[in-house]
Amino acid sequence: MSGPSGPRILAVETSCDETGVAVVVGGRRIEANQVATQVALHARTGGIVPEVAARQQLGWIVPTARAALDEAAIGWEDLDAVAVTYGPGLIGSLLVGVNVAKAVAEVRGLPLVGVNHIEGHIYANWLTDAAAGEPLPAEPPFPLLCLVVSGGHTQLVLMEDHGRYRLLGQTADDAAGEAFDKVGRLLGLPYPGGPAISAAAADATPATRFPRARTDGAYDFSFSGLKTAVLREVEAYRQRGEPIPVEPLAAAFEEAVVDALVTKTVAAAGDFGVAAVALGGGVAANRALRSELRDRLGGSGLPLLVPPPEWCTDNGAMIGAAAGFRLAAGDRAGPDLEAIPNLALPWLDR
Repeated sequence: MSGPSGPRILAVETSCDETGVAVVVGGRRIEANQVATQVALHARTGGIVPEVAARQQLGWIVPTARAALDEAAIGWEDLDAVAVTYGPGLIGSLLVGVNVAKAVAEVRGLPLVGVNHIEGHIYANWLTDAAAGEPLPAEPPFPLLCLVVSGGHTQLVLMEDHGRYRLLGQTADDAAGEAFDKVGRLLGLPYPGGPAISAAAADATPATRFPRARTDGAYDFSFSGLKTAVLREVEAYRQRGEPIPVEPLAAAFEEAVVDALVTKTVAAAGDFGVAAVALGGGVAANRALRSELRDRLGGSGLPLLVPPPEWCTDNGAMIGAAAGFRLAAGDRAGPDLEAIPNLALPWLDR
């Protein structure tokens, strides 16, 4: 049975520590989006333990899928296709989603679509909530510049059309989200570091100005040196026997990360004559990043596309969005679909 505006897709996302299952119609409308999070579990260790994450995926995938069908008020017979993240990510977690999705597709006789996790973050900008009852907004225009910032990835991607990507730049070391987590631990803030640092920095004046890294590529990023600069600052306070000014240091760190991301994104937007700029990934939920990028794009008149915060972190809906367009293009995966931890987008030649 097809949905009101295209195929109804059950989409599964288990690339890391979130178990996401969604029902998305036509790559645009969310009918259900269920996410089981492991944040509290991994807070005990201050970071994700891959084996623990995979075991939790095993326990949560079926209940989360059932909850998504219940939310959408449909049954298995109402589905038109199944989609799943098959990389990049943690191999154990990926395998849970891939094997469940293949089993559902086989048993129900449904087409299977494999989706790249990064592509999912980009396609979060195509989503709208069916429950809101609002008309579909216009699709993002091409060429579209996408800044994907998460715990494992920081990339500037030029999207020329559906499925056509050029890698303009990426991090040479730590991803932005990874740097937030590591600096959060240095400052004694709770896991995950991104929201904790953002909250600590909200009303604080930066204690210092941390250096911005120089990179070989004009649109590349580097955050390991910034992390080291924070460490040295913290150690200096300790050696002097002074209290560590957590909030001002958090503000200085966040300012440095946001400045690096925004400066190179604005430069690339001008250099490549894009029609719009889009954010994606967990760090895209950062208020300072959204605000600064919006302000610095203001003079150019370029629209900034930003998904709601709940669509920035890992979720099944973004996978369903990407799958809708891949399904329309004729993409199908077979029972031999494998999880690929280091999967890259299908880059065009530079």
